[in-house]
Amino acid sequence: MKTKIFAHPTAVIDKGCTIGENVKIWHFSHIMPDCIIGDRCNIGQNVVVSPLVVLGVNVKVQNNVSIYTGVICEDDVFLGPSMVFTNVINPRSAVNRKNEYTRTLVKKGASIGANATIICGNEIGKYALIGAGAVITKPVPDYALLVGNPAKQIGWVSEYGHRLQFDDNGFGKCSETNEKYQLKNNKVTKVTE
Repeated sequence: MKTKIFAHPTAVIDKGCTIGENVKIWHFSHIMPDCIIGDRCNIGQNVVVSPLVVLGVNVKVQNNVSIYTGVICEDDVFLGPSMVFTNVINPRSAVNRKNEYTRTLVKKGASIGANATIICGNEIGKYALIGAGAVITKPVPDYALLVGNPAKQIGWVSEYGHRLQFDDNGFGKCSETNEKYQLKNNKVTKVTE
């Protein structure tokens, strides 16, 4: 563990975890052994980061989130308040399934809204935006906007989280940055000039 972190006195940080620099860990959070937390992460109040979880650089975890073994979040991911990850498809109290934990990957820049649920084994694409309360039951494409239970895709968003409107040629712009995006074959890519 590096020394340039802030941890509230009520936080529990187990031996054997790796924590980057300029990380903040708030009230009543528990950081478990063998997890990796990248630089500049913010871990909110009452958060559990389980063994073998990986959080990239600048991941923001809001209050009351449990990040279970099998979850990997790339850089710049946002996890909204009380959102939920699962890690076993068919949990039973009387059946130990720790050897069946399923991997869930949240790619760079994705945001998951408050109270959303991510069923394990699904990949959340880069810069995707999952609405509050959504239940993700299948993989999510890059830049996709999903809402509802079960979640359905209702559009596309820019890297800044603004809804994209595409012209007849499949091109759209972010309303904040004017960066261009292309929709082709039901996939969105950022246009680099």
